[in-house]
Amino acid sequence: MKVGEASRTAWAAAVFRASHQVVDGGRVFADPLAVRLVERRPRDQALIDPEAPGSRAIRLFLAGRSRFTEDALAGAVRAGVRRVVVLGAGLDTFAYRNPFPDVRVVEVDHPDTQAWKRELLAEAGIAVPESVAYAGIDFEKQSLTDVLPGERSFFVWLGVVPYLNRAGFDETLRYVAGVPGSEVVFDYTMPPSSMPAADRAALEDQAKRAASVDEPFRTYFRPEDLATVLRAGGFGKLDDIGPHEMAARWFEPRDAVPTGTPGGHVVHAVTRELESPVPAESWCRC
Repeated sequence: MKVGEASRTAWAAAVFRASHQVVDGGRVFADPLAVRLVERRPRDQALIDPEAPGSRAIRLFLAGRSRFTEDALAGAVRAGVRRVVVLGAGLDTFAYRNPFPDVRVVEVDHPDTQAWKRELLAEAGIAVPESVAYAGIDFEKQSLTDVLPGERSFFVWLGVVPYLNRAGFDETLRYVAGVPGSEVVFDYTMPPSSMPAADRAALEDQAKRAASVDEPFRTYFRPEDLATVLRAGGFGKLDDIGPHEMAARWFEPRDAVPTGTPGGHVVHAVTRELESPVPAESWCRC
């Protein structure tokens, strides 16, 4: 994103989440605040085209990654986590519908995006609970250690990794791994070269749209390579789901995806310090 401007890809993701509530009835992931947050502003047609190849798949993927994340988050709360950190929070709404009275939420993002979000919240009449705090950061000049005290946390890191360079990804991962007992969920995209022609074309179209607003895709992973990176970085238990697993859990039969289909993934990683104390029910894969 450009300094002085809010993230346009964050806006696109929010509109897709809202569209899921309208088009799909929120059946994969219910977010009653999504539509309210975006309905007063026009869509960004440079990024959101309902007729573009893969638009339905993108909408369902975004719903699925949010469902996966908040299922894992609920398990972490049962295991004793009391702080949720939303990295690159964009227009994520968890903090404003947080069902856990004892859980605090810290949203970490660029100050320009945070100011824009506060405007949208006010326009929509969505109150900011006392449990929410904002940590503004310029990722080009600061690190998480500058703005975020170390504390066992559940880190939500959605819609960010593909836009980072590898150094930025590694730095954030080191911070999370250095906070004992913490967990993180993030999504990533497999490289275009791993995909069949139609899927590759859809991904390249999505990447072209992001690049057109100066938020290009920079980093891709293959699942086996990412698992190696995470284990070497201090993470133990991993739960990584891709298109097949996501479709099998939440999508309609018409959206069935063959085993091993490449595409977007979501991974839940837990630092090794937390492996033994985690109750089995905290790993509910529902």
